[in-house]
Amino acid sequence: MSGFDLLARALSACGGEGWTGVLRVSGAPGGILHLRDGLVVAAESPGAPGPEALLLRSGRVDGEQWAELVREARGARWPAAGLIARGYAGAAQLTVVCVMALQDAVFAIVAGRVDGCERAEAGVEPPAPVTVGEPPARLLQDAVRKLAAVAALPHPVDPDRERPVPAPGFDGPLTTLRRELVEHADGRRTARDLAFRTGRGVYTVTVEVARMLGEGLLECPAVPAPIPVRAPPDGIRHRTPPPPAPPPPEEPAPVDLPRRRSNGFFRLRNGTPK
Repeated sequence: MSGFDLLARALSACGGEGWTGVLRVSGAPGGILHLRDGLVVAAESPGAPGPEALLLRSGRVDGEQWAELVREARGARWPAAGLIARGYAGAAQLTVVCVMALQDAVFAIVAGRVDGCERAEAGVEPPAPVTVGEPPARLLQDAVRKLAAVAALPHPVDPDRERPVPAPGFDGPLTTLRRELVEHADGRRTARDLAFRTGRGVYTVTVEVARMLGEGLLECPAVPAPIPVRAPPDGIRHRTPPPPAPPPPEEPAPVDLPRRRSNGFFRLRNGTPK
């Protein structure tokens, strides 16, 4: 059974039972799906930026304002009440951000490797939940549709595989997103890395990177071919270790010297006194 089938069966069972809790998906990148009455209300994955990153990137709130809101909310990961009260965002706008983050996390999980799924009881309230949950089947269908759209591009890209660099010699107008991708593409970052760097959805960045590769704005450096290592015809000769060093010579035993007696020298030179 493939990893996708494991995830599909686990989510289908959760939805059919109207289950409330978390579904932990192990793999690369893996993630956590939060369910309420069989509907997915939030999703987290190390493979996709969360709602906080998406909201900060929108420019509605900056880093200092966000930190102040978190302090006022006593460390809450998603201070929705403060965002609305301060006028940084409306309830409808926050819902859109949460839905985008949820769908993007599911896309990252499905696009990666799924090793297994495990249920766990619900603990604390999930971060940035949506008011009306998403049916699991519809979430998976949306993720599969996005994967098919990426695969249909002239230069398909895996979110965690290609590491592009700017193509030399190009000097033309670019959109804001493309300019940011050109700026941060350094041959070490994948589409997933670029999504975190720019604060965009991993699906959005993956599609844009694929298009820019197809248009010649980005390119992937060729991976150097491995150098073949050939054994000698007569096999590998193991080096014979040198003989052990001889043990150090034993120290000679101490010799007892004759002891000098008092007035001995005088008796030998002048004779024995009478």
